[in-house]
Amino acid sequence: MTKFRKLKADEIECRIGMIKPTGLTLLLYKDARCDMSILDETVGADNWFRDHKELKGRMYCGVGIWNEKLQQIVWKWDCGSESNTEAEKGEASDSFKRACVNWGIGRELYTAPFIWIKKEDCAKFSLVGDKARCYDDFSVEKITYDKNGEIDGLAIRNKSTGKFAFIKKPKEDEK
Repeated sequence: MTKFRKLKADEIECRIGMIKPTGLTLLLYKDARCDMSILDETVGADNWFRDHKELKGRMYCGVGIWNEKLQQIVWKWDCGSESNTEAEKGEASDSFKRACVNWGIGRELYTAPFIWIKKEDCAKFSLVGDKARCYDDFSVEKITYDKNGEIDGLAIRNKSTGKFAFIKKPKEDEK
């Protein structure tokens, strides 16, 4: 079975999830280029394959990896959802990223802690009526994993202020 390494800090993106008048949540994700790089690095550029199919109006992507022991390509499939910008391209990309998670690439992101950023820690935060908006840019500066491969330490910088907006210290540092 193919074993993929955990994501590095510079491979993880941050996106605003929910925004309220008092602050916002951040979601961690990876992009398709990250998946392609990790597949190339781990199994070799000639040993993985990508296929897209539409089924019942949904875009599915399969990622196949050559299995030397079985002497065949083993496939894992998943479907995607449309993005807000380019619906069809976004759906294809999302289905690819989801298929890669089925192989284990970036699955550790599902163990991320709840990330709350107070509005005071934002530079470009505003209220328009009762609607909050934030245009700050955030980046993962450091990430650590415990022995089970789950995220146990995380540092996120607000690139708009240059300051850390979220820090979760690893368990061994909390003693």
